Amino acid sequence: MARFEFKLPDIGEGISEAEIVAWHVKIGDRVEEDQGLADMMTDKATVEMESPVSGIVIELAGEVGDQVSIGAPLVVIETDADEDDAPTSDAAARAELAQDVAEQMGAENPGAEKVVEPAPLSAREGPGVGTGAPAPGDAPAVAAESSLRSPPTPNPSLAGRGEEAPAPVTHALASPAVRARAADLGIDLTHVKTESDRVRHADLDAFLRYGSGQGYQAPHASNARADEPIKVIGMRRKIAENMAASKRAIPHFTYVDEIDVTALEEMRADLNNNRGGRPKLTMLPLLIVAICKTIPDFPMINARYDDEAGVVTRHGQIHLGMATQTPAGLMVPVIRDAQDRNVWQLATEITRLAEAARTGKAKVEELSGSTLTITSLGPLGGIATTPVINRPEVAIIGPNKIVERPVFDGDEIRRAKLMNLSISCDHRVVDGWDAASFVQGLKKYLETPVLLFAD
Repeated sequence: MARFEFKLPDIGEGISEAEIVAWHVKIGDRVEEDQGLADMMTDKATVEMESPVSGIVIELAGEVGDQVSIGAPLVVIETDADEDDAPTSDAAARAELAQDVAEQMGAENPGAEKVVEPAPLSAREGPGVGTGAPAPGDAPAVAAESSLRSPPTPNPSLAGRGEEAPAPVTHALASPAVRARAADLGIDLTHVKTESDRVRHADLDAFLRYGSGQGYQAPHASNARADEPIKVIGMRRKIAENMAASKRAIPHFTYVDEIDVTALEEMRADLNNNRGGRPKLTMLPLLIVAICKTIPDFPMINARYDDEAGVVTRHGQIHLGMATQTPAGLMVPVIRDAQDRNVWQLATEITRLAEAARTGKAKVEELSGSTLTITSLGPLGGIATTPVINRPEVAIIGPNKIVERPVFDGDEIRRAKLMNLSISCDHRVVDGWDAASFVQGLKKYLETPVLLFAD
C-alpha cells in the first residue's frame, strides 16, 4: 500500500486558491481513477477535481466552504500499489488535470448546479411541539364545575378501586361569534372557565390574558419551522464578498427620474404584432438601444475604475452586464458590443444569456468584462431602486415597474404609462450633474421612441 497526495492544481491564471463547494467522497470511500473528488470554485468558474489514481480516501483538506491554496494537498489516497511502485510525485497527474480543467473552463462554466448547500435541519421532535400533546409535567385539563358540564361517566377500568373517573368535557354554551373567535384563536371552549351559563368574549380575553396551563396553543403554532443554519459558500459567498467590497470601496449615490413610456409601449406592441419569426420584444432591448445612443455624450458612465492604480478607463465599446437571478444567486452575463446590435439581436442575446446563466451553461468569458450593468426586477421593480455597483464599473442602471396614472397634458388630463429609472454611480468618477444629464438623455429617446431607429 502507498500514500498518494493529490494536490490542488493550478486551475486558472492569477488564481492562488479555490473554495470547496462540494465533496463527492468521504474518508473511507474507495475511488477509482478519473472519479470525481470535489467541486472547487474560483472567481471565474466551478470545476470538478478528478482522482488521478485508485485507492481509499484517508484524508480530506477541509469542509465545504473552506479555501485551499494552489499546490496544497486536497485529498490523500491510499493506493493499491506497493510502496516501491508508488509515484513519488503527483506532478504528472496534476499537469494532466490542469489541462483538463483549462479545457473545461474554456468550454463552459458548470455553474452553481453542482453547489451543494447544507441540508435543512429536520424539524425538532418532542412532546407538545407541533402535535398538541402536553409535555411531561404539564397540568392535565381540568373541567370547570358547572351545570354546563355532563355528569361523570363511570370508567370500568377503575371499578372496584373506589375511584371515580374525571368527567369528560363534551359541550360548552357560547354564541356563534364567540365560537368563531375561539376557532380562529385555536381555543377549545371546554377549557375556558366561566362564571355564567355560557362562555363570553370576556372569558376568552381572560383565558388569553392569564393563560390556562391547560393545553392552549397559539393558532398555526404547529406550522412553525425549525431554525435553519445555512453555510455561506460557493456563489452565495462570492456575491456577498463582491457586494461588501463594492459598498466599502465605492461612495455610491443614486439618482431617480420619472419617464413617460406611453409612446414607447405603444411602439413595442406594434413591433411585436409585426415581428414575424423574430423574438418578442420586452422593454429591456429598447432601453439598451437608448443607453447605447446616449453613452457617447457621457463617456464617464461607461467606464471602469482601477482604484489601486488610480486609473479610470473610459471604454469605447459597450459590454453591457445584465444582472440575472439564478437558482444559485445573482449572476451577470455580458452582452458584448451592445452598441452594434439592433433590438431584435439584443432580444435574442438577452434570452440566450439568461437561459445559459440559469442552467449553469454560461461560458467564462460570458460572465466577465462588463463595462456597465443594467438590473431590472421586471414587474417587481417597485417605485425606485438603489442598486449596488458591479465593481470596478462606475455605474449601474435600474429600470423600475411601469404603472398607469393620470397626468396633466396642458389643460387636459390623460392616462399615461410611467416608469421610474434609477442610476447608481461612483461619486469618485461621476458627478451628480453627469448622472442627471445622462438620464435626461435617456429620457429623450424613451419618450420619443422613433429616435431609437434614427441614424
